[in-house]
Amino acid sequence: MSVKVKICGITNAEDAQAAVNAGADLIGFVFADESPRRVTVEQAAAIARIVPPFVVRVGLFVNAPGELVMEAIGACGLQLLQFHGEETPEYCRQFGAMSMKAFRVKGAETIQTLPSYTTDAWMLDAYVPGQHGGTGHSFNWDLAVEAVKLGRPVFLAGGLTPENVGEAIRKVQPYGVDVSSGVELAPGKKDHTKVRAFIEAAKSAQL
Repeated sequence: MSVKVKICGITNAEDAQAAVNAGADLIGFVFADESPRRVTVEQAAAIARIVPPFVVRVGLFVNAPGELVMEAIGACGLQLLQFHGEETPEYCRQFGAMSMKAFRVKGAETIQTLPSYTTDAWMLDAYVPGQHGGTGHSFNWDLAVEAVKLGRPVFLAGGLTPENVGEAIRKVQPYGVDVSSGVELAPGKKDHTKVRAFIEAAKSAQL
């Protein structure tokens, strides 16, 4: 089975269409106020209407009020919820949709916290002080290898590009990979050539 590819930080219909055409498995909308890729529920709903039903629509939240999450699920048809803050296991599971908890990996101690979250998947991202994700920084992939051994689907994020995603997949063998800044012209604006190259490199990597 080839790795799943998530293109995150989609802010406009053109970028969404380019990702879909290139073969993305998941499209991510960021609802976190702090992010330069933030979209409103209304903006995401308009973009989501052009996304085919077989492409998973993901909502990214950081310590969001439950009301916002529920509004986004309803308006955008979100199928997977991605939590990047200090959410508890109970919070992540309360919405009646698939969920994925993101962890900013500092060291082995981070990996030890994963099993307490029985979400549908885990995402591993780089730890950068004061930032919850989308930093373009990578982390020690050896730690991701250990996380994969725990048996739950793992999405690898953090500093991935068309140039290194194949190496990352071959080393870690994750369920999926996630990219945002690594395929951008500027925050929130995708480089369609890079999107195609990233997905091609990921899909052709040998698991």
